Amino acid sequence: MATPPKLVFERSFDPQTGKAVAVAPGLMRVTAPNASPYTFTGTNSFLVGHEQLALIDPGPDDSAHRAALEQAIAGRPVSAIILTHTHRDHSAGAAQLAAELNAPLWFGGAHRLSRPLRPGETNALRRSSDWELQPDRVLRDGETILAGDLELLVHTTPGHCANHLAFGLAGTDTVLTGDHVMGWNSTLVASPDGSMAHYLESLEKLIALPYRRYVPAHGGPIEDGPSYARALLAHRQERNRQIIAAVEQGARSIPAIVRALYPDVSLPVRRAAAMTVGAQLEYLADLGRLRLRSGLLGLRVSL
Repeated sequence: MATPPKLVFERSFDPQTGKAVAVAPGLMRVTAPNASPYTFTGTNSFLVGHEQLALIDPGPDDSAHRAALEQAIAGRPVSAIILTHTHRDHSAGAAQLAAELNAPLWFGGAHRLSRPLRPGETNALRRSSDWELQPDRVLRDGETILAGDLELLVHTTPGHCANHLAFGLAGTDTVLTGDHVMGWNSTLVASPDGSMAHYLESLEKLIALPYRRYVPAHGGPIEDGPSYARALLAHRQERNRQIIAAVEQGARSIPAIVRALYPDVSLPVRRAAAMTVGAQLEYLADLGRLRLRSGLLGLRVSL
């Protein structure tokens, strides 16, 4: 088996926040002013098309970002507002812009959990998700849609959340990957909002598709997307091995595993790490690699 590429994050990206930046022919980026430990330099909104446009991921409900998008649209008709998924840093501005631009909302169905909540369980991303937003059109895997005056190919990529989509620019080697693959960091997967099993399956699916250039919703383009995605896949598989090793060495809870794997990270990153470790534990338990049980002190892990 070939050695996977080394995973290297690219964090030198200049977002040029609020400005329209050409990414590819017929594709413009406008980055929102919502930088954070979870969104990097902010959410990238994209305008697809030339004389007629579609808007992908309108981003947060922010008046400055809305004004920047309207300036970039420059009076051209907008045929649809399209979402990669319904986390609010991507979708909170959608309803108002849809009304202002008289454009329908297209995405992969209303926000939903990757699996039902278990007794006593809470969804850590409940407030970060747009539960009330409904699509005018539900996009399906494999269909081709007219976005402005260009065509997009729809690819379901669940994992980060259940309704996540990627969009290939027809006739090019470019795909918009949303939060599924990002060059600045690995993707947050938090069960039950997301699913590690689905995320890994979607990574393999994306690698097999005929795209080389990945354009994510946070950070800059990834020029050799398949190699980077293979490195991400190997990274997750190595994390699974490290979790098993930590449990073998006595770690019996998510906080103990996080301390073993991420000893020096900041508090916001530690919270994200705990959510992703939880998703990986669930994945490993489903494979029969370890056992999970709920107790008064939270989730307990054993081999």
